[in-house]
Amino acid sequence: MNPQAKLIFIISLLLGTTITISSNHWVMAWTGLEINTLAILPLISKSHHPRAIEAATKYFLVQAAASALVLFASMTNAWHTGQWDITQLSHPVSCLILTSAIAMKLGLVPFHFWFPEVLQGSPLMTGLILATAMKLPPIALLYMTSPSLNPTLLTTMAILSTALGGWMGLNQTQIRKILAFSSISHLGWMTVVISYNPKLTLLNFYLYALMTTAVFLTMNTIKTLKLSSLMTAWTKTPSLNAMLLLTLLSLAGLPPLTGFLPKWLIIQELTKQDMAPTATIISLLSLLGLFFYLRLAYCTTITLPPHTTNHMKQWHTHKPTPISIAILTTMSIALLPIAPMILTII
Repeated sequence: MNPQAKLIFIISLLLGTTITISSNHWVMAWTGLEINTLAILPLISKSHHPRAIEAATKYFLVQAAASALVLFASMTNAWHTGQWDITQLSHPVSCLILTSAIAMKLGLVPFHFWFPEVLQGSPLMTGLILATAMKLPPIALLYMTSPSLNPTLLTTMAILSTALGGWMGLNQTQIRKILAFSSISHLGWMTVVISYNPKLTLLNFYLYALMTTAVFLTMNTIKTLKLSSLMTAWTKTPSLNAMLLLTLLSLAGLPPLTGFLPKWLIIQELTKQDMAPTATIISLLSLLGLFFYLRLAYCTTITLPPHTTNHMKQWHTHKPTPISIAILTTMSIALLPIAPMILTII
């Protein structure tokens, strides 16, 4: 892709995200979402592979439908209340439509079907943008409208997302699909607590984005897209693969790694809200996710491929690991001890 064109698309993504996050008016928020959608499409389809074109088409259709629903919800609310302010969403039908629209944008169950397919058809770096930066505007809208939305509906969607994200990720062999189902599962954790403590949702999103970025950048460095090639990639950069093991376990939410912090705080918050059964269910469902993270971790460092005569070891790359991956991986592993400081910030 032409570097100038790429720069324009990246700037448009930043612009769209900034407009949506900083807007008070529904039409401005909708404009930002549309700019984002149009800017990411060329990045998805840049390889001109039929799979990439299919992914871009699916993404466009789903996002266009979700944006239309956002506009419809805001117009219905303005019609009944005379308010275009994002925080003044009070009409029940508007709240229901907006919940559906944001669930569609994020890929929450039952609107999750497009996300694994789109991620699988995109290049790794575009997949990273889709799994992290493109989730920020809908999460921001969810944050601003959270007092008006129906907590029971959000909790139900969250539990279903965690269940399906873990369950459907079990049988996958493509790393991008596994990370897509991991994203759906994490979104369930974010949604379950949004009505009670929205700041916790944001903290969970930031830490999820941090860990996912570390995983995607590592995969991009070792040029791995499926489990079978991950098994033979350890000879390229053994130290990076060893750290990937810890990053994946952190993404699974195991203590004493960073990923345990949001899960711990969310379970604590749900217990405070007398929702111990919900906390129990969502914790048990996260064990499904733990299984496929362990499978990824096992393929990364613990197992060796069968030594057949046609198996060749890959060359050890002597290029130094980029400093960005080193910083992100360290943060993905070691932020739990400074949890009290993080809590004072939020």
